[in-house]
Amino acid sequence: MPVQWAGLSPELLLTVDRDSGDRLCAQLERQLRDAIRTGRLRAGERLPSSRELARVLGLSRGLVQDCYAQLQAEGYLVTRVGSATRVAACAQVEEAPAPPPGDTRPHLIADFRHGVPDLTSFPLADWLWATREAARAMPTAEFDYGDPRGSSALREVVAGYLRRVRGAAADPVRTVICSGYAQGLHLALRALARAGVRVVAYEDPGGPDTATAAAEAAGLTAVPVPVDELGVDVRALDATGARAAIVSPAHQWPTGVVLAPDRRHALLDWAAQRDAYVIEDDYDAEFRYDREPVGTLQGLAADRVISIGTVSKSLAPALRLGWLLSPPALAAPLTDLKRVADRGSPTLDQLALARLIESGRYDRHLRRMHTTYATRRTALLTSLTQHAPAVSLSGLAAGFHAVAHLPSGADEPTVVREARTRGVGLYGMSACRASGATNPPQLILGFGNVTERAIVEGIAAVADLLGGAG
Repeated sequence: MPVQWAGLSPELLLTVDRDSGDRLCAQLERQLRDAIRTGRLRAGERLPSSRELARVLGLSRGLVQDCYAQLQAEGYLVTRVGSATRVAACAQVEEAPAPPPGDTRPHLIADFRHGVPDLTSFPLADWLWATREAARAMPTAEFDYGDPRGSSALREVVAGYLRRVRGAAADPVRTVICSGYAQGLHLALRALARAGVRVVAYEDPGGPDTATAAAEAAGLTAVPVPVDELGVDVRALDATGARAAIVSPAHQWPTGVVLAPDRRHALLDWAAQRDAYVIEDDYDAEFRYDREPVGTLQGLAADRVISIGTVSKSLAPALRLGWLLSPPALAAPLTDLKRVADRGSPTLDQLALARLIESGRYDRHLRRMHTTYATRRTALLTSLTQHAPAVSLSGLAAGFHAVAHLPSGADEPTVVREARTRGVGLYGMSACRASGATNPPQLILGFGNVTERAIVEGIAAVADLLGGAG
C-alpha cells in the first residue's frame, strides 16, 4: 500500500552533487528512476511538489519541473490537474514473489498445540473499553519514564488480586511488572546469579529449552530434577547442589500433577536450609475443575519464593504482561535489572489491565473461559473414550491441556508425524524431557485454542494411530 500524505508534502531522500560533472537534472532523474525501479517509491505514491523539492535541494523549480516532465514522458510518473505527481502504476518493477516459508504443513483440521488459550475469545470489547478509560484518566506525568517496577496502580491491583484469588503474600512495593514469563524468568535468574547462585534446577519433564536458555543467559548451570505423581522430587533436588529451583506446584507443567502438601513443606524446608530460592511458575491455576484453585507456594514463604504470573493464559500471550512477586532480599536487584532491560513495561497497557481487573470484567472473562474449557475438556474425554479407548488421560484437573498415555509399544514420533499428514497437530512429551526420551510414549493434548467440533473430528481422524479402532 503506498504512503498517503495528509496535506503536508512528503519527504524524499535525494541528493545532488554539484562537483560530479553530471548535469543536476540528470542526477535527479537517475535517482528517481532507481527509487521507483527498486521499490523504494511504490506505485501510487505521492512525490513532493516541484516547489518543495526545489527548496529542499537548493535547485530551481524549473529544473525539477523538467525532471518530472521527462519521467512522466518515460512512463514513470503521472500528473493530473489539481492532483499531486505520483508514481505510475505500470512503472513499478514487480519483484519475484518470495518463496513460501519452510513450514509446508497441510491445513490442520485440529491443532492440539498446548500453552495457547482460546484466542477467539479474547475480550476485545472489554480491553478497548479499559484502554479508553485508562487513557482518559491517565495523568500527563504517566507519559514520562516511570518506575521500572511498573505502574503503581497496576502493582496495587495485581497484589490485591493475588491476595484475594491466589492466597499470595503480595506486596505492591515488591511487585515488578514484566513482559511475560520469559522476561520474568530471565530477571529472576539474573538476580539470583548476583546473589551467588550458580546452579538452578528445573522439573523434568518440564521446559528444558526455556530453563536452560534462561540459565545460560544468566551464567548459571541448569540441571533437571524428576517429577513423579506427587510433584517434584525434593530429595533428588537436594542432591543436585542447586540453590534455586523452577517449579509449577499448582499444576505442574506438563504432567498436570499438584505438588503434594508434604512435598510443598519439604521444598520450602530445602530452600531455608540451603539458603536457596524457589521460582514459582503460576501459569494457569485459575482454571481448576475438581475444587478451588490451589494457593500459591509464595503465600507460605514470601522470603524464599519468587512467584511469576502472567495474563498469557488468562487473556492472550500478545499482551506481554506479567508480574514478579519478589522476596525482600531480591527486590532491589530485580528492580535494577528491569530498569536495565527496558526501563519498564508499556504504561498504557498496564493501566488498561488494572482497569480491567478493578471493574470486575477480568473475573467475568475468567468465569466464561472456565466454562468454555470445561466443555472442551469433556469433548476430549468423550472423543477418546469413543475412538481410542486404549488411551488414558491425566493432568485434567486444571488448565487446558492433558497428557495422553499411548499404549505400550506405540512410537511417539511416528504418531506425531503421521497425524500431521492427516491434518492433525499432535505434540509428544519427548520435547519436554531433558533426555528427549520417547518412552513411555505420551502426547500433550492442548484443547484451549481448538473448538469442540475440531476436537471430535481431530481425534476421529487419528484414532487408529492412537491405538483405537479408527
